[in-house]
Amino acid sequence: MAELASLVQRLEVAVSRLEAVSGDGGGSAGGSGVVAAYVEAYDAIITGSVGQYMTLSQQIGGDVQKHADMMKQAFSCQRQLLVTSSCSQKPSDASLTALLAPVSKVIQQVQTFREQNRSSPLFNHLSAVSESVPALGWVAMAPKPGPYVKEMQDAAQFYTNRVLKDYKEKDQKHVDWVKAYLSIWTELQNYVKQHHTTGLAWSKSGPVASASAAPPRAGPPPPGPPPPPMASSGGSGDQGPDTRNALFASLNKGADVTKGLKHVPKDQMTHKNPNLRTQTGPVRTGPKPFTTSKPAVTAAAASRKLPPVLELDGKKWKVENQEGVQGLVISDTELKQVVYAFKCNNSTLQIKGKINSITLDNCKKLGLVFDDVVGIIEVINCRDVKVQVLGKVPTISINKTDGCHVYLSKDSLECEIVSAKSSEMNVLVPGKDGDYTEIPVPEQFKTVWDGKKLVTTCTEIAG
Repeated sequence: MAELASLVQRLEVAVSRLEAVSGDGGGSAGGSGVVAAYVEAYDAIITGSVGQYMTLSQQIGGDVQKHADMMKQAFSCQRQLLVTSSCSQKPSDASLTALLAPVSKVIQQVQTFREQNRSSPLFNHLSAVSESVPALGWVAMAPKPGPYVKEMQDAAQFYTNRVLKDYKEKDQKHVDWVKAYLSIWTELQNYVKQHHTTGLAWSKSGPVASASAAPPRAGPPPPGPPPPPMASSGGSGDQGPDTRNALFASLNKGADVTKGLKHVPKDQMTHKNPNLRTQTGPVRTGPKPFTTSKPAVTAAAASRKLPPVLELDGKKWKVENQEGVQGLVISDTELKQVVYAFKCNNSTLQIKGKINSITLDNCKKLGLVFDDVVGIIEVINCRDVKVQVLGKVPTISINKTDGCHVYLSKDSLECEIVSAKSSEMNVLVPGKDGDYTEIPVPEQFKTVWDGKKLVTTCTEIAG
């Protein structure tokens, strides 16, 4: 079955190449009927690592397979862009935006699918793809698109490591899936370095790439035409040369230009009479400032809140969309269970007993108190959260978080705290008298070359 799926994938790529060559110049380089070298190199990635990723995704099935179909479309759209660039000159920025629209649309679809399926048992797979798919945006990066692909690949590894942890001893297909998926970005990075070192390569001959030849725009409609020029005469905005001459004559009066202004008595000056500011009635005599309906739309969207969730789904406790709720308690716990808290704001959560792991995702001003965790505590994309352990926890991971206070117990002093892309982190250690000592986690580092390797040390922030 796996060989058949791989064969179908290779045949689809071959057909698309034949269609591009047989078309009216779409797949040729300079109209010679020969596919450009860097398009052929890109096809090798599609038939190789992308094909292997598609095959394994079909074997896993479910949401992973649906996600893989979107990724297949994304690579197909990017290949078409490469075909266009191989036989066309670089267009204007406006036309280039239209040419990039199909790829951007699919990237948005991939990320939206992940957000809509947060309860999926394969959520870590979806997250790995969603976090790294922006790497396909390398075509818009200059002058160093290669490092950008590497940065997006690193963003995926946080979730691929979780997939490996969950399936390493259970199902080898998922382990192979991780290897195949990460190899896509490794090969793409090498491809970009070799063929598009400083940005997407365009043909030096041939017609300028046209936005009309690209698929329809997936983004918002283009801006309307510019306003018509002001009439030179006879219009309401301009009374002709006589008006302009009168204006210049008044400006040339020098100091006498202010003689025609009306004197305002002190008792009518609002900055010297606060009572005038509180009077009702029209104050502004000029035209009203320009306003748009966007704030109203934003407010309406903000008013649509998702319902709060506190339930056990299989082995996962889901705590979602809690707003201003004090005293949330999870007491009926087991060692194999995990807790996932998502978008909980201005609330407190207590977890009793010993569980496997806890994850806080997109939470603001959340207080967490728990007894024992045998795995890891993860704090991701949070702000102003407090975490207190009463028993033991081996590892606490803090990622992309601004403001995190960790209260350790006497039994958890050997806990490892791993942080990345975070700020305002403090660890509070209990003393003999029961009082806590607050210790900040370093955020600034200094790296030097000692002749053999890079040596990184923490630095003190002056002031």
